Amino acid sequence: MSKIFIIEDDMPLFNELKARLEEWDYSVHGVTDFGNILNDFINIEPDLVIIDITLPKYDGFYWCRRIRDISSLPIIFLSSRNHPTDMVMSMQMGSDDYIQKPFNFDVLVAKVQALLRRVYQYQNQDIDVVRFRDAVFDFKKLTVMRNDDEIHLTKNESFILSVLIHNINQAVTREALIEQLWDDSRFISDNTLTVNVTRIRKKLEGIDLKDAIITKTGLGYMLKE
Repeated sequence: MSKIFIIEDDMPLFNELKARLEEWDYSVHGVTDFGNILNDFINIEPDLVIIDITLPKYDGFYWCRRIRDISSLPIIFLSSRNHPTDMVMSMQMGSDDYIQKPFNFDVLVAKVQALLRRVYQYQNQDIDVVRFRDAVFDFKKLTVMRNDDEIHLTKNESFILSVLIHNINQAVTREALIEQLWDDSRFISDNTLTVNVTRIRKKLEGIDLKDAIITKTGLGYMLKE
């Protein structure tokens, strides 16, 4: 049974989310202390986090950053704020998806199922370590090592790289990436993929792998040997 940690201070909404997700046999946990959410996270050891942006004491961006310091599990943001920079910031913080309130509960459940299913399938891939140029991609540890430099990836970033490297020197369409990442492209925005790829590029540039991922106009992305 997958464990879901919901970081939400609106108790009626939390209770509704809990009830809906428990209908699908998920184990749902809430916050006991909004001043020390990280302690709850460590004790619960969840498989996925759903987090609101507006929270008491510290906002969701702060806690997302703290969680990302120690874990790469899937994170979904919820927010009643509709400013585009909030979505961009959530992705830059390392979240996997962003859902604006009010939302359809069936869509939320579908996103949770897709993320958990993808993570489970990812963990059972046959190839964990792949060499690319003079770097080592470790898809089990979610890292890329080049010489003495190492970068850490989220599960989304690692999955995107794994798809690209299994199609090295071949263009992979945006539609194909979205379908493999989220199973159903109706439940994800095209902008989310762009943000993820941009984030991967910045990380690779940090270890001198600039232009490893190139954009093929009208086709998609390609990892170039």
